[in-house]
Amino acid sequence: VGREFMAAVAERARAGVRVRVLYDRFGSSHALWGGLFRKYRKTPNLSIAGWTQSNLFRKQLHFNLRNHRKALIVDGRIGFMGGVNLNEYSRSSPGQPAIQDYHFRLLGPVVQELQYSFLRDWHVMTEEDPVQLLSAHHFRRLPEEGPALARVVNSGPSSDLRVAVDVFFNAVNAARHQVLVITPYFLPSEDLLRALRIAALRGVQVRLVLPERSNHWYTTWASRAMYEDLLESGVQIFERPAPFIHAKAMTVDDRLAVVGSSNWDFRSLYSNYETLLTVYDPDFVANLKRMMSEDLHASREVEWPVFKGRSIRERYLENLCGLFAPML
Repeated sequence: VGREFMAAVAERARAGVRVRVLYDRFGSSHALWGGLFRKYRKTPNLSIAGWTQSNLFRKQLHFNLRNHRKALIVDGRIGFMGGVNLNEYSRSSPGQPAIQDYHFRLLGPVVQELQYSFLRDWHVMTEEDPVQLLSAHHFRRLPEEGPALARVVNSGPSSDLRVAVDVFFNAVNAARHQVLVITPYFLPSEDLLRALRIAALRGVQVRLVLPERSNHWYTTWASRAMYEDLLESGVQIFERPAPFIHAKAMTVDDRLAVVGSSNWDFRSLYSNYETLLTVYDPDFVANLKRMMSEDLHASREVEWPVFKGRSIRERYLENLCGLFAPML
């Protein structure tokens, strides 16, 4: 998938389109060391940069800070964002069901917020002239394309950027009827767990859809270490069988949706650079809930009495893996 994508953008660059590609060096290490990006180093109009916070020349040595955003902006007027990576997640293997994910196409002024987010990251890595990056050429006035009120929310590891956890926390607290969450990795902070429990105790229907088996076995057991208090409070947990679900989405009542790249885990909430989209629009929320409901109905509910009777071995695995939750 990555090779096909790079071939496509290189073709556009040779045709005169200015192309910038920013990739996470750790997440794309196979492509980096395999020479994929080196192949296009001399392609005219094509610039490629790797995101890393480990650079001795800049006096940086942070191996754990990754750019987890997934964004594509075309001509400053069409945006794409969500959970889809340009790797093996994007395509199923022969004879295997496709991995489940959600991705979104954006039109209207919100695309410029997404573009500004990309250009800011690009400047951090390349130090390209900000006057050129923030020129009117990149930020033309865009007409409204629909009734939805939407906002791009960026989150990162610095204290003033850790806003993903605030978005989720405030959204849960604002719920009056229903909270529906789908995430591939569920290792939230204690304040988010408390918000979910309190919402359920005050009568809000709180439903979580999680993979039955994660693509990392230890995150499955670490997540289950969080189940007991949630189930006891009335939170409903559904485990979706294969194929692995990589989607990240949240709806609150019938009025708010939160989608994007952030998982409900410590890495996304506190270490990664992430992009969320908050949308206030009943039609968008209704369509998203229908899509999420398909995954919910394909899932098996974790029953509290049955979960309480799990084996000692399972409890030990949960507790052991749960100790590493802040690092997962």
